[in-house]
Amino acid sequence: MKKPLIISIGVAALLGCSEQASKPSGIEPQRFTDAIHTVLEADRTIYTQKIVNRLTLEEKNIKASEHWQEEKALALPAQMFRMGAELVNEKNPGFSYALISEWAINKKNAARTEAEKQGMKAVVENPKKPFYTEEMLGDKKYFTAVYADVAIADACVQCHNEHKDSPRTDFKKGDVMGAVVIRVEQAK
Repeated sequence: MKKPLIISIGVAALLGCSEQASKPSGIEPQRFTDAIHTVLEADRTIYTQKIVNRLTLEEKNIKASEHWQEEKALALPAQMFRMGAELVNEKNPGFSYALISEWAINKKNAARTEAEKQGMKAVVENPKKPFYTEEMLGDKKYFTAVYADVAIADACVQCHNEHKDSPRTDFKKGDVMGAVVIRVEQAK
């Protein structure tokens, strides 16, 4: 149970203060995004498998719900991910991450930029190979990395397959359900 603490410390060490994270610190952008993705994936895997899957499907003590606050339920893994991303974005302009999907239940999670669309297509075709590119958003240049987001637990598959707004209802464990996009602003 010490892994989440170690992982959280790792993110803090990698990000540092907001000024450091948005300026080059000698770490290549690809190495930086790969390291951040490893931390995000580990946190998400632990929450999904050890908390959501265990408590909702195995022990059946509580449910997970997109309306978790009103229903006194667990937040869905995608919601936990988004809440973390929003907090990071507030504290650290120039660095962001998000979930996207071709089959997004929440339409806000659809790929929007050309880099996201290309990256989503690439990781669906080859989930083990991240997609890297640079893109301009407004007047800022970003290094953008896209990683496959794979169904790691029965809870993921069940939730997506049974959701009334899901455009796809045939997911299996191990399927690519979407992608994680990580952006780092590049120095001018």
